[in-house]
Amino acid sequence: MSSRDRGRGRGRGRGRAAHSSSPATPSFSSPDPQEEERVVLFEFVVVLKSDPLSIQRLPGKFADFVVGNEPASLHLREAACGCCRWIVDVIFDARGKMYLHTDWEKFTRYHHLEAGFVLTFSYLGEADMSVKVFDETRCRRHYHGDNSE
Repeated sequence: MSSRDRGRGRGRGRGRAAHSSSPATPSFSSPDPQEEERVVLFEFVVVLKSDPLSIQRLPGKFADFVVGNEPASLHLREAACGCCRWIVDVIFDARGKMYLHTDWEKFTRYHHLEAGFVLTFSYLGEADMSVKVFDETRCRRHYHGDNSE
């Protein structure tokens, strides 16, 4: 197993990540009917601060949750949209803080995220995360016609 497969590990990375070969647009795949039945292993909320385009720190409790199995990237998908995934590299600093890094800016731009928006992340395991976006009015934004919720 390469270090890329194991994740960055504590103390490595030092604020830099290897450049990803991820596309500038999301990857599309066929919806997996079992995906909607997956159990949420960890859930948290992030309020975007002044510059949502910069790297995004994730909560310390989530970083602690993945200790020993640190992902090199997370596959973000819009809630209720099983076909659109964004591969975003993850880095850990020397203190074990976890950040969304390479391609986070692309995800942010594509979804027109702004300071003050609230995102809920649901970790489904195996580096998969479901994301819901709430705008400045605290109403959920729907993308790709995912109005089934």
